[in-house]
Amino acid sequence: MRILIVEDESTLNKTLSEGLRELGFQTDEAMSFKDANYYVGIRNYDLVLLDWMLPDGDGIDLIPIIKRKSQRTAAVIISARDDVESEIEALNKGADDYITKPFEFDALVSRIEARVRHNGTNIITVGELLIDPDEESVKFREKELGLNGKPFEVLAHLARHRDQIVSKEQLLDAIWEEPELVTPNVIEVAINQIRAKVDKYIKEDTIETVRRRGYRFCYPREQ
Repeated sequence: MRILIVEDESTLNKTLSEGLRELGFQTDEAMSFKDANYYVGIRNYDLVLLDWMLPDGDGIDLIPIIKRKSQRTAAVIISARDDVESEIEALNKGADDYITKPFEFDALVSRIEARVRHNGTNIITVGELLIDPDEESVKFREKELGLNGKPFEVLAHLARHRDQIVSKEQLLDAIWEEPELVTPNVIEVAINQIRAKVDKYIKEDTIETVRRRGYRFCYPREQ
């Protein structure tokens, strides 16, 4: 599960990120509206924690942007405002939950898990192929194909964006924690593993290479 933390108080941002990572969550951190908007544009999140007041805007104004990209992404406001009017305003804007500061970390985690469950499954079903990000599992006609790690994440990302051509740079930014420290060749390695473990078994291509532009999910073939 990937979470974006949007909080301009650096100590709280770091504390939340470290605590959630220890529990197995993947996290990204943003300290401004601009940075949060950038991350929402390039990555898929299960949940976004949004501070209301940011140095360059209001966190609640990011909610429509999050929901336009994916209705399944939960948007949770964390705010020092503890009045009913603010909570109503955030919920009317599209927030899935409203948490006032200060809060207990364990309580926050429980509400995060409940909210993601409420927003439904992340399973991607395309034809007879079932991709389950929570279990890191790829199945074809109930057969587990044994794809995991970064190759699995590449396949899942492309499947979520199957109407788009996704560049190597976009894949690196979306999947690798520190994309600047790896070379684009890791994408080619991941694609080769997908073709060896998935395409070879189902006897059909799942990933199309679009010369000089990137990759596109192409399963199933149009009849």
